[in-house]
Amino acid sequence: MGTATTEAAMVMEEATKTTGGSIKKKGGLRTMPFIFANEVAEKLAVVGFSTNMLTYLTQELHMPLAKAATTLTNFDGTSAATPLIGAFLADACIGRFWTIAGASVIYQIGMALLTVSAALPQFRPPPCKPGGATTCQEAAPWQLAVLYVSLLLNAVGAGGYRPCVVAFGADQFDESRAAERARSWGFFNWYYFCNGASMLLAVTAVVYVQDNVGWGWGLGVPAACMGLSVAAFVAGYPMYRRMEPAGSPFTRLAQVVVAAFRKRRVPKREVHTARPVRER
Repeated sequence: MGTATTEAAMVMEEATKTTGGSIKKKGGLRTMPFIFANEVAEKLAVVGFSTNMLTYLTQELHMPLAKAATTLTNFDGTSAATPLIGAFLADACIGRFWTIAGASVIYQIGMALLTVSAALPQFRPPPCKPGGATTCQEAAPWQLAVLYVSLLLNAVGAGGYRPCVVAFGADQFDESRAAERARSWGFFNWYYFCNGASMLLAVTAVVYVQDNVGWGWGLGVPAACMGLSVAAFVAGYPMYRRMEPAGSPFTRLAQVVVAAFRKRRVPKREVHTARPVRER
């Protein structure tokens, strides 16, 4: 009971600030533009380059089709696994805000490196000579290393961002109040609308720029949007409701596994010492 009271007091202290006798409430709808801007930029970046990345690898870096497909499969698999780490950090260590902010910075570095490698000819093999695919020179190992590092940074950034952004947006509303509970439904509606609209823009406008203007611009525009969104997200820091880490389910799961391993040799009759509860 005392622990619950303390946690409630911490949340209330985090949600309000007293200045000159007035109470300034945190969270709410005014924080949504900062969160939505980050979400739109992230989707423009990841969908914009992943949708057309097979073309970039085969036509610009002259990768064999099988190798290019394997590279994208490895990237997708890593991006799907890293959210487990990001969720653990957010729940048990540093909280959702700092997880999103740090992951967005890592994502931005990866996008900037990918944009530079696409814009500067030094990071790509020379164009194919007339006469067929046999005259195409594949990218050098150091050029591929730059690509792999940028993809790894993007996967790590996505791992910290994706599992936290929806929950962080929901944190901005006090579910104990009916008015804010109703506004939270509006947040989810607008969130998924922005999500779908940004993906539509990525697979149409961004891909068009990549195919018809150039890969430097096609990757540079999402990277620039990502940079602006990171700045906007961090600028909203004073207005956010930031919950303290409450512990990760992975920690409790690990504790159960360790306890079960330590008691693996304990006789069954010594484990079940509690008397059964009678049914009424």
